[in-house]
Amino acid sequence: MPTALVIGASRGIGREFVRQLLAGRWQVFATARDDAALASLKAEGAEPLKLDVTQPDMLAALGWQLDAVELDLAIYVAGIYGAQHQDAKAPPTQHEFDALMHANVLGAMQAIALIAPVVETAAGKFVFISSGMGSIGEAESSYGWQYRVSKAALNMAVRSASFDYPGATMAVLCPGWVKTDMGGPGASITVDESVSGLLRVIDSLGPADTGTFRNHAGRTVGW
Repeated sequence: MPTALVIGASRGIGREFVRQLLAGRWQVFATARDDAALASLKAEGAEPLKLDVTQPDMLAALGWQLDAVELDLAIYVAGIYGAQHQDAKAPPTQHEFDALMHANVLGAMQAIALIAPVVETAAGKFVFISSGMGSIGEAESSYGWQYRVSKAALNMAVRSASFDYPGATMAVLCPGWVKTDMGGPGASITVDESVSGLLRVIDSLGPADTGTFRNHAGRTVGW
């Protein structure tokens, strides 16, 4: 039975990854911050692990909890959007910027050093949920600019790290505009459609694809 880790599985895209992987007969370790979400994940059949990616001590604990595990797949979903209205006409406050970068970038960078070696042991895949809003080449406005900056930084972190962990296939993935709490009810695709597509893309990734940026339909997204 293949083994997966989903970081940030309490709701939305992360929770759907857990559901679909369990349905595909994977063993799934799933992280969440609160006890209610952990209990719900356990009831669904996942192995819950308590984690707040903004707390380095909790990330370190995750590393030793997975010490004897070989991960065929790790998925970093955890992240926040930040302030509701963001554009270049209004500078972020230090608190807003720090919170966004800590959750979306620093947490991922700290997780890489802990989790990538475990993924390498199984010659597995380590993917990160980014966003098309993090593409510099495809940017068309400053809408959500703090979020855009954080996802562009995440993309660079993963691209850079891929050279240090050649035994793992690492990639960043755009889930599309998804009907979640973050995406809103007016988004173009359901969470089920997004995750189904993402899993197909993940399945297609090979060592030659490490360090790439794809969307849920498999299209290569411009950096």
